Amino acid sequence: MNTSSQPLVSVIIPAYNAASTLEETLQSVLASDYTSIEVVVVDDGSSDSTLALAREVAATDLRVRCFTQPNGGVSKARNHALREAKGKYILPLDADDLIGPHFIAEAVKVLEEDTDGEIKGVFCKARFFGAKEGEWKLSPFSRPLIARRNMLPVTALYRKADAERFGGYSEDVVAREDWEFWISMLKDGGSVRVLPECALSYRVVNGGKHVRDRLLKRHVINVLNARHADFFQRELGGPLRYHRSWSKVLNAIPYEKVKIVTDDSYSDCKEFVASLPWVFELNPKLARHLAGTVIVKGRNELRQFNVNGKELVVKSFQIPNPINRIAYGLFRSSKARRSFEYALFLNNNGFHSPEPVAFLERRRFGLLADSYYVCLRSCCRYSYSDLMKGNVARSEEVLREIGRLTARIHDNGFIHKDYSRGNILFDFFIEGCSEPCDDGKNIRLEIIDLNRIRFHKVSIEEGCGNFDRLPGTPQMASIVAEAYCRERGYEGETKEKAIRLITDAMVSAS
Repeated sequence: MNTSSQPLVSVIIPAYNAASTLEETLQSVLASDYTSIEVVVVDDGSSDSTLALAREVAATDLRVRCFTQPNGGVSKARNHALREAKGKYILPLDADDLIGPHFIAEAVKVLEEDTDGEIKGVFCKARFFGAKEGEWKLSPFSRPLIARRNMLPVTALYRKADAERFGGYSEDVVAREDWEFWISMLKDGGSVRVLPECALSYRVVNGGKHVRDRLLKRHVINVLNARHADFFQRELGGPLRYHRSWSKVLNAIPYEKVKIVTDDSYSDCKEFVASLPWVFELNPKLARHLAGTVIVKGRNELRQFNVNGKELVVKSFQIPNPINRIAYGLFRSSKARRSFEYALFLNNNGFHSPEPVAFLERRRFGLLADSYYVCLRSCCRYSYSDLMKGNVARSEEVLREIGRLTARIHDNGFIHKDYSRGNILFDFFIEGCSEPCDDGKNIRLEIIDLNRIRFHKVSIEEGCGNFDRLPGTPQMASIVAEAYCRERGYEGETKEKAIRLITDAMVSAS
């Protein structure tokens, strides 16, 4: 290959407390007979002399550049290096491994001749050294096999543009990040090439990362399922199981069924919805991006996500007890399904609830296992609780609107059985504008947590008793009750009775 036209190769090396091995690794790269290289070292917040050593080498060889970051893990360090890399091709290398002098040149030749971009990675044969000796025998690549196990080494030459297409290394997976990377690279097509020379020396340390990674097996599998549900469905007929080698067999047994319903307007969210059972298994502290932001964590759990530019809220309902699992399996719709269907009903009939996106139910042996409801995040800034704190201007107007809304709900033949301070949202809007503003003339009310809506004729006693979870002073109750009675057409003794019942209910709730 004419060296004047050699494409630049960026060797990226994340380094954490690697002072004892980094110099040997760098020297193996700098001894390469391929001359058009740069080495990008990212110190991942080391507490030893790793950074000082990298800077010392960089001062004597202009091909080496070094950067540092607070400790964030190997994926974050590799992504940092990817952003800094200037090369057409990328070669990741761990800070304690070694490469042979001919590997880069031979790998570049393969990718340069692959004008169709079919080959996504070029590897070489490898050997272990250190606590373990001998050849690292790699199985021939196949998508069904990589769906079940981590079968490719991290060190392979690939096109930077290919990695940028899917965002590089996932920072949500804190172990086996190379497995997730190669699934992302290869799941939709492409092949790999293995060079015959044994040009990678992989250092094995007793108690090293490969051992620690085994303790994070469940986390890794949950991340993989959350990010690649479509891939595992195609290759394994369902999710990757914790007993990985049995995944295809277990998925062939029809003991589990998943039902997903997505509103036609949000078809681009269906893959995200399919991943929810795995997403909610993730620890948000480990999978900071993928696991979303926890809003409420209690009997049920709410998390917020950004999906394709949409702010979504997902409610994961508590796994039912055995009796309710039977009831939901045979006689009743799941809470997630009811939340979705009731939100559609309300929004189609002149009421407001955050726009429903989808629901997911998972059943095992016909019994409900878990369920999830997805909606857009409400644009309302306030809830009924803010009225109790006295933090909202125009509070009397809001209370009247709550009275009128409740009356309309009851007159339309349904009642919210969890009509509490956190389930009534409101804000102020200018007509024709979707963004709330404090000087807006229109008051918008939204009701949420809809799975306990019941449909039947609502009597005066039941309707007035519906305020028993909305605490208020006698003055607040009077405002709500007057508006409620006016909307329902109550007069005379009926009105007096209704005002008394509503006042008793709200004052008792305080």
